[in-house]
Amino acid sequence: MSTETLVKDVKPGLKNLNLIFIVLETGRVTKTKDGHEVRTCKVADKSGSINISVWDDVGNLIQPGDIIRLTKGYASVFKGCLTLYTGRGGDLQKIGE
Repeated sequence: MSTETLVKDVKPGLKNLNLIFIVLETGRVTKTKDGHEVRTCKVADKSGSINISVWDDVGNLIQPGDIIRLTKGYASVFKGCLTLYTGRGGDLQKIGE
């Protein structure tokens, strides 16, 4: 079993991140020029909060209050804000609410 990273320990450029967090709020959907939907959600664990960028159908499935496990995520800075992303082969899985 992989160990989970705390939000406070996430730094830009980190890869293969595994986190468990609660969804605080879901942002509005924006469409990319190639037709994909993306939204930014605010999530948190006991150590702090961070944004996560969620693409296409997954964004429609998560709701505020959901407990989510991110596997194989990575962190980058987008528009001056530290943001989590699902990496290649990664997954967002609802594990509670």
